[in-house]
Amino acid sequence: MRFTALILFLIMIAFAPVLAQKKVQLQKGAGKLIGGIRNGERIERVIDNVVFVQNTTTIYCDSAWFYRSKNVVEAFGRVRIVEGDSVTITASRLEYDGNKKTAKLRNNVVFTKLATATLYTDFLDYDRLANEATYFNGGKLVDSINVLTSRKGYYQVNSNLASFKRNVKVTNPEYSMTADSLQYNSKTKTIFFVSETTVVNKDSSSFVYKSGQYNTITRTSDLKEGLAQSQSFDLKGNSYDIDDFRKIYKVRGDVVMKYKDENLAIYGQAADYYRGKSIAKIYDHAYVAKVTDEGDTLFMTADTLVSIDNIDPAKKRLLAYHNVKIFKNDLQGIADSLEYRSADSTIYFYKDPVLWSDGNQMTADSISILIEKNTISKIFMITNAFVISTDTLENFNQIKGREMIAEFSNGKLKRVNVDGNGESLYFATDEKTSTLTGMNKIICSNMVIRFQEGKVNNLSFYVKPEANFIPPHELDKEERELEGFTWKEPLRPVRKDVVKAPVATEAPTRKRPGL
Repeated sequence: MRFTALILFLIMIAFAPVLAQKKVQLQKGAGKLIGGIRNGERIERVIDNVVFVQNTTTIYCDSAWFYRSKNVVEAFGRVRIVEGDSVTITASRLEYDGNKKTAKLRNNVVFTKLATATLYTDFLDYDRLANEATYFNGGKLVDSINVLTSRKGYYQVNSNLASFKRNVKVTNPEYSMTADSLQYNSKTKTIFFVSETTVVNKDSSSFVYKSGQYNTITRTSDLKEGLAQSQSFDLKGNSYDIDDFRKIYKVRGDVVMKYKDENLAIYGQAADYYRGKSIAKIYDHAYVAKVTDEGDTLFMTADTLVSIDNIDPAKKRLLAYHNVKIFKNDLQGIADSLEYRSADSTIYFYKDPVLWSDGNQMTADSISILIEKNTISKIFMITNAFVISTDTLENFNQIKGREMIAEFSNGKLKRVNVDGNGESLYFATDEKTSTLTGMNKIICSNMVIRFQEGKVNNLSFYVKPEANFIPPHELDKEERELEGFTWKEPLRPVRKDVVKAPVATEAPTRKRPGL
């Protein structure tokens, strides 16, 4: 019996502090205690520098009603709760339940997690056991970097994770965010996107994210889905890697970049957007699609496509580097590089450009295409301009000059003007017998070639033309070709060469077209 009694005594001593901690205690010497009855229940009125203690929680206030039997405190005035060494809460009014260890704070509530964040609201419920603070009628979380507001919110003290619901807004010197729901870690300063979130940067560019996270300290992110928007275009893909410090946004997987003011879109599997420079680089099976007024689409591909945005329309550019190919039902082309200037609606081809229109091949040291009313209007061929076509007998009709201007109507080649050093070889055939009757060779300063349905209809020659007709039996190989002649039909792209799939496919062979 003595041994049993001793054990019980030791257990009581061991658990006495725990048992005592279940009750809220009025700290000795703190406040004036006035007993009384309220609503038929015995309570204690405490005034002047009141202090209550339970476990690691200390409650300060100007006055309070203490329901000792219920283990409940109603505090008023300058209410302050200190939880351990990290949490401090101030308010004008408090209802604290010592059994449930819950606090309901009202009016001018300020919840502070030491060196982490401060929460402002007028309605806050704090659960000590769950270590969770909840507001439900509007609140604001402030830390050293961000201000987050919402209608409802939850803050986990242990994990520093805040969840915001309804009318969420994030304010930062560099950007603002709006969402229906959002999570934020006040320790790591990381935002978690749990619903569609719109981000507007101070330069007016914006992003719409649906999932992923963003570290507001390093200003980097790993986003799974979203949409980037500038003044000129929308950019989206399957995943985003954002470095806001260096202003570099990387988009990967099924990238689509759509221009707002033009019927133009860029596709690829990878894009790097340099926000500070307003430059977007698209690559990995990249191509461009531009819809024309006649309902056709001009496609273009290259190893790398670069879009340069600017508030000055004259400085906007679309650049294509290396292995450029274009395809339209009635126009195809290749070049090493290309530039599209939206201000003058002109496409410039550089380094060994070649264009094909119907059965005509066009080459020059440099070529540019003017687009008017959203369709091809003119092609300018500068220096060593050369136009070649074939007839039904596979003879090569050729026109050469210093410069040429090809004019189009309804998407069809209608006229070519040759300016300077004009030369022409045109093979004459008998339509009834389909035999060659001879070759016309003409040299003059300027020429005009008119086309009908993509075929040469008639030619006009100006300024001292010299013409020779050579019969078939007198033609040798050297006379059949002008100097600089090169037939590049095997390089002519088809649609699947330009509209890139993730896995490249072999292009089908193309029958050489005639006039």
